[in-house]
Amino acid sequence: MDRDTEAEYAAYVEQAWRTLVRAAVFLGALPHEAEDLAQTTLVRCYTGWDKVSSADNRDAYVYRMLLNCLRDNRRSRWWKDRAATGELADGGPGSLQTSVGDGTDAVATADAVHRALGCLTKPNRDVVVLRYFVQLTERQTADVLGVPAGTVKSRLSRSLAQLAANDHILDLSGGASR
Repeated sequence: MDRDTEAEYAAYVEQAWRTLVRAAVFLGALPHEAEDLAQTTLVRCYTGWDKVSSADNRDAYVYRMLLNCLRDNRRSRWWKDRAATGELADGGPGSLQTSVGDGTDAVATADAVHRALGCLTKPNRDVVVLRYFVQLTERQTADVLGVPAGTVKSRLSRSLAQLAANDHILDLSGGASR
């Protein structure tokens, strides 16, 4: 890689790192796993930077890589062994043990959102995270997931209805749904 390309990649990493880590967490990874996934994704970006930088939709391309890394991680022997031993029983996305006793609303909100997202199916959670958290367009989200735009719309509709009725979200709004 020449210096200009290296600088372009470094700027991209600096810009994308936090969003990739957060997206991985919202997609169901534990925080330390999310950092590993973001790093793996960015390493794959580096090795294929010509393809990444020339992609028509770079964000969709990179988030597709992130989803693939997450899937690879879940398929690995380590993940299967860990799941079989029950280590995930108290640490999965739907059962965070975050303390809200410090009084910060931000922690309570993040915990409630994470728990609510954990109640969605994996395909629906992927759509919500990519569309609203990562702020990809409908078309970009469809490209990342390899589904038609209509599927993105229908999954979003079902997911938003489910989230609107979710107890964790209702607790944030004082029990009143919109």
